[in-house]
Amino acid sequence: MTTDLRELKATIEDALDHYLPAQSPIAEELVDAMRYATLSGGKRLRPMLVCAACAAVGGHVEDALAPACAVEFVHAYSLIHDDLPAMDDDELRHGLPSNHVKFGEANAILAGDALQALAFRMLAEAPNVPAPTRLRTITLLADAVGWQGMVGGQSFDLAAEAQRLELDELEALHAAKTGALIRVAVQIGALVGKPDLSDERFVLLGEFAGRVGQAFQIIDDVLDVTANSDVLGKPAGSDVAADKSTYPKLLGVDASRDRAVHLLDDALKFLKRAGLAGGMLEELARRSVEREF
Repeated sequence: MTTDLRELKATIEDALDHYLPAQSPIAEELVDAMRYATLSGGKRLRPMLVCAACAAVGGHVEDALAPACAVEFVHAYSLIHDDLPAMDDDELRHGLPSNHVKFGEANAILAGDALQALAFRMLAEAPNVPAPTRLRTITLLADAVGWQGMVGGQSFDLAAEAQRLELDELEALHAAKTGALIRVAVQIGALVGKPDLSDERFVLLGEFAGRVGQAFQIIDDVLDVTANSDVLGKPAGSDVAADKSTYPKLLGVDASRDRAVHLLDDALKFLKRAGLAGGMLEELARRSVEREF
């Protein structure tokens, strides 16, 4: 990771800590669960994409911090709920006990709910962002994480357990479950940085981010069968145990890696067409494929 990205990640960590509630007169354990879920680790890919996209179009990273935190709060909530016994039933996250293991299922569910609500408030009140842009980012995030996006993808994932999905079905599943939040992170960042962003650039950045999201998920699937739990910070082999359709199961490990590289190449072509090649956005795209956890 370059110095710029390390510094950006550190800035985001500080912002997350700042925007999370520190205490509550009525629900202290809930606040503890929210902070634990958000601050206990993670790659911070999504909030870094928000900030990098903002900077790429000429905006100020400081203006992107609140929207970046909003996207990460949604991501943290989704991981809490994914780990629940009713979902993926995972007991580790970031090398630590999952939220429901540490705080109980009820508090974990409520912490996820509270993080989602906080995310939309962050967008509604984002400083130095014009009101029409704030409204547009709220709509974009709602669509990305709702019934047609992340939540719909999770429902599809659960329904598909013990089934053999075809490649187009698997891609549709992950375009919703994983890709939608990555796509919207880039689009929100670009709009914050340039509220009058052209429709063409908006679409090109969406295509770029959509392919990054697909590549990211493929490598996640590969690492689930090639890395160990200590490296991943979560149970290795959980997809196999749940009998899920994955890219390695469908294509094999080597072909899956090749597909991720091909998607990365396509993504960078869209970034170049948008006139935004190089810089942090490109590096983050490369890191989505060239990673070991």
